[in-house]
Amino acid sequence: MEAAIGAVPPGAAPSKKENRAWARFKRNKMAMASLVIMIVLILLALLAPVIAPHDPAEQDLLNRLKPPSAEHWFGTDDLGRDLFSRVLYGARVSLSVGIVSVVLNVLIGVTVGSLAGYYGGRVDAVLMRFVDMMLAFPSLFVMIAVVTLLRPSLLNIILVFVIFGWMGKARLLRGQILTVKNREFVEAARTIGMSDARIIFVHILPNALAPVIISATLQMGTMILTESTLSYLGLGIQPPAASWGNLLQSAQNLTILLKAPWLPFIPGFMIFLTIMSFNFIGDGLRSALDAK
Repeated sequence: MEAAIGAVPPGAAPSKKENRAWARFKRNKMAMASLVIMIVLILLALLAPVIAPHDPAEQDLLNRLKPPSAEHWFGTDDLGRDLFSRVLYGARVSLSVGIVSVVLNVLIGVTVGSLAGYYGGRVDAVLMRFVDMMLAFPSLFVMIAVVTLLRPSLLNIILVFVIFGWMGKARLLRGQILTVKNREFVEAARTIGMSDARIIFVHILPNALAPVIISATLQMGTMILTESTLSYLGLGIQPPAASWGNLLQSAQNLTILLKAPWLPFIPGFMIFLTIMSFNFIGDGLRSALDAK
């Protein structure tokens, strides 16, 4: 019965379904290339203390605005700091913000969406009205206000992103659960006395989570762009700590733009490359997880 309606039964079937999804994902060349790029960027960020040839905060005023060379692969900034090292450490910040905040958003959204969609009634009404209230806030302006009130730091930025980033996941998963929870295999699980938690996690979520995974992948790029925007405005990661956003902010001087155009280009390109990679991965996942 479960196979007839496209459910994910226990045993070998999930493996076959996962293999088919992976085969469809691999056929998307842009998605595969983007996945390779993201793996490389994550490894570079994790290994930054080992790979970086210089201390990212070390100043050398005699070597200000030096062009790319064998000693300084991406050149130096207006304080003589090695740009390659700062870009590597900036990747740690930007990717941490994107990945950690989205993972926490998914956990909260899945919890709220599962409770609202499965139990319905008063639970659904209370949770969804709270979600509607949170969605009514202009999130970017509220983020700017909250970050301004708090001391700008990586932890505070992630906290703000988590507070204002989980609602879409909750609504999306709720809608998916409403279409799955009344299917025959769920009714059969209730009939044999399975607990609500087991029904949700074993039978419903595997059949409802795909859109949330796709949405989370796309949101990572959005979070990285938002963090870069806040840092560019001086409300995010503060120098001398490096993030791609404040690397752009420090290169906005006209003299620097004329004498050292690589300073804004390189972090800007890294932001562009990362966001596009996440978008292509999300597009590949959408094609892979939607058999139709």
